[in-house]
Amino acid sequence: MAQPEALLPEPDAAFEALALAQRHQGASATEVIAAARERYGNGLAMVSSFGAEAAVLLHLVSRVDADIPVLFIDTKKLFPDTLRYRDLLVERFGLGDVRTLTPDAADLAAEDPAGMLWMGSTDACCDIRKVRPLARGLKGFDAWISGRKRFQASSRSDIPLFEAEGGRVKVNPLADWDPSDLRAYVLEHGLPPHPLVARGYPSIGCMPCTSPVAEGEDPRAGRWRGQEKTECGIHFALPLENEQGAGI
Repeated sequence: MAQPEALLPEPDAAFEALALAQRHQGASATEVIAAARERYGNGLAMVSSFGAEAAVLLHLVSRVDADIPVLFIDTKKLFPDTLRYRDLLVERFGLGDVRTLTPDAADLAAEDPAGMLWMGSTDACCDIRKVRPLARGLKGFDAWISGRKRFQASSRSDIPLFEAEGGRVKVNPLADWDPSDLRAYVLEHGLPPHPLVARGYPSIGCMPCTSPVAEGEDPRAGRWRGQEKTECGIHFALPLENEQGAGI
């Protein structure tokens, strides 16, 4: 299953994202988050994997407003360490509205009854276990905060602070942060690391499709190793509505 092409953003969202990006050029991550909260109010959510670098953005968001909804996708294929880390950060940062999204049971029964779809098509597996749950979870929100950074991969090298996708505005407060910025922030605020980082996992997804990364490799080299796939699909345009309720 080929990765879908990103849909063209709807004109209103595209105009707004461009205006916000220009208005807040050079703003700090905290200022970007605060501006998004002021603009969208309860229409703003954050999406977090509670992965290797997640603590930084979660901490920043909690300092602006700990009640901003945080959407977490439990694919049912995650490392147990990730679930424990989620619980730790939720308590440590006082996050007041963490929503766990899971795959639809009917989708799994029809398309992945044995739980082994990832062996034949990682794209199809990601679609059922990540893309569709997130599309459902984002219904009712006008904008969402992402933790993507330009240094992470060539496919992310030009992401802006604000961008439009599928009628929503996506906010990337850490777009221009580099590894040294992340390390400095973690040290300054004493943030707990994901336990798998020390075991060679600088980027963490589902257990079957994540492997350790050797020194000198791209930080995301352990994701879908040996495949051309570089993204799970949630950063392609997600629709505002879905008549069939499947979320994509």
